[in-house]
Amino acid sequence: MFNNIPPITRNIIIINVIVFIVTSLMGNQVIGYLAGFYPFSPFFHSWQIITHMFMHGSIMHILFNMMTLFSFGPILEQVLGEKKYLILYFLSGLGAFFLFNLWNFVEAQQLSSELQQLGFNVGAYLSGASVEFAGNADAVLKQKELLESLKGIVATPMVGASGAIFGVVAAFATLYPDSKIGIMFIPVPIKVKYLLPIVIVVSVYLGISGNGGGIAHLAHVGGALVGWILARIWKKHLYRFN
Repeated sequence: MFNNIPPITRNIIIINVIVFIVTSLMGNQVIGYLAGFYPFSPFFHSWQIITHMFMHGSIMHILFNMMTLFSFGPILEQVLGEKKYLILYFLSGLGAFFLFNLWNFVEAQQLSSELQQLGFNVGAYLSGASVEFAGNADAVLKQKELLESLKGIVATPMVGASGAIFGVVAAFATLYPDSKIGIMFIPVPIKVKYLLPIVIVVSVYLGISGNGGGIAHLAHVGGALVGWILARIWKKHLYRFN
């Protein structure tokens, strides 16, 4: 059955599984080297904008992502062709990284501004230098609180193929809006043109509100947005691909 999966989808799944096994065996140091850190973090490296798409935090994480890709990817690969399918996948992953970190940038700028007003040297901290808190006890307490939030942005990377896969799902929903899919906890299949907007709205709320539970919801939105845009462009010439 696995050999019947189109080559690009099959190879993406294989690479993700291999990377997951290797990084699980090699430990957190390798994971931290390849995961996608905030671009202004001292832990960021340029290759992470690609490598983060092949990193996963748990067996359930990679299992869910690969099953979703297996469900939607082959259809799009056959319809769009290998070249456009690859473009869709990787541009969606990059869109996920961009939107997630754009919101990180907004939050980091706000936190940095508040810290600097309290006398804390944010630039020195981000460069790795030793810094000290300034002011009275209340000011120091506030700085520590703000710094913990900033650390959450600077030192917590994003991992996973979810952003790229959301782009694939969004493209599928754009090309085949009346297709019905079944999901857990809902007893009847739902048309993707209704389901996807609900998922996106919920993801935006969770991403902006900070109630995401450690999930990069805005990355999902970024990937879906790119997938939707590309599918809208390509839909006009769909039959030329075949």
